Amino acid sequence: MSDARLLSALSSLSHVAKQLEIPPPAAPELDANCVKLNMNENPFPLPAIVREAAIAAFERHYLYPEDDNVGLREAAASAYGLSADQVIAGNGSSELLGLIYNAFLAPGDVVAMMSPGFSFNRKLAMLHEAQFLEIGWGKDHSLPTHQLLFGPARDAKFVVLANPNNPTGTFVPVADIERLVAQSDRLIVLDEAYVDFAPDNGLRLVNRYSNLLLLRTFSKSYATAGLRVGFGFGHPELIGRLRTMQNLFNMNVIGHAVGMSIIAHRAAFEENHRQIMLERERTSVALSKLGFTVLPSHANFLLARVPEGHDGAWWQATLQRQNVLVAFFPEKGLENFIRITIGTERQMDAFLSTVSRISSSSI
Repeated sequence: MSDARLLSALSSLSHVAKQLEIPPPAAPELDANCVKLNMNENPFPLPAIVREAAIAAFERHYLYPEDDNVGLREAAASAYGLSADQVIAGNGSSELLGLIYNAFLAPGDVVAMMSPGFSFNRKLAMLHEAQFLEIGWGKDHSLPTHQLLFGPARDAKFVVLANPNNPTGTFVPVADIERLVAQSDRLIVLDEAYVDFAPDNGLRLVNRYSNLLLLRTFSKSYATAGLRVGFGFGHPELIGRLRTMQNLFNMNVIGHAVGMSIIAHRAAFEENHRQIMLERERTSVALSKLGFTVLPSHANFLLARVPEGHDGAWWQATLQRQNVLVAFFPEKGLENFIRITIGTERQMDAFLSTVSRISSSSI
């Protein structure tokens, strides 16, 4: 394509598409010995019975997956005490979040998110030409119910909040969330991606309130980030509308099989969850001794304020040079923090050893 033709083609882009930044060139391939603690992935192997389900499903690779994810939805409904028409299955919960934006937003509408929160929401709002309103958490990361009901967020089509929250890892009592949902006549989207590492969950609210949509994913607590299995739970009318908007065959046969096997064998993951929570506590204590200030976390990661003298970007870059990857967020209020995924004992030993060496050399 000549430059003139390219310019002509690009001129046809919508003004929204023109505003999006082109992704950077592909990052270099990771070192095989890299300690990867930047994506909140669960590095533990799947139970043998779940791996067997994936291998068996591969034999059906030439077949389209089940339309409307019926079997997977029915399995989730039975496991979580709901009806199948209250369940939508997705290619990860991020697909379902995108469907919610498609269904509820028109250009100029307002959507509110608790902030700091999952940054993908900003992109979704931009794509829909919606106003994106970020509402700060209250004292000690409490839920600012009055502000959400009567402040600027009162005009939002829906409110997105994650519990436990990403990137902070903090947890709001479910009773506080119920008060918000009960007093609101708008849609509340409750993202529980990390809830299996927390002391409670909001599943019991689904049958009580028709204005609640609850999202779950198997990426974090069930180690399937690469297989993309997610769910949404809510009133049949809301769920039905979202299902009509899904892409045809939105999930693959391996994702279906693995999702159903995980549902049938959730108890097989309990030790995995326990190990992550133990490592989370051990890492938090160790980082505190090294001068970091660690937020209490109920997820599979920690958000830690770095010691004075350097900011979060410096720590991320310095750790990366030592073959350790952590997350950094440049947005206001997070400049002096890094987020660390909780991995295996060996990974966390390597991370803490590297942090200790850096701390000693930077004094």
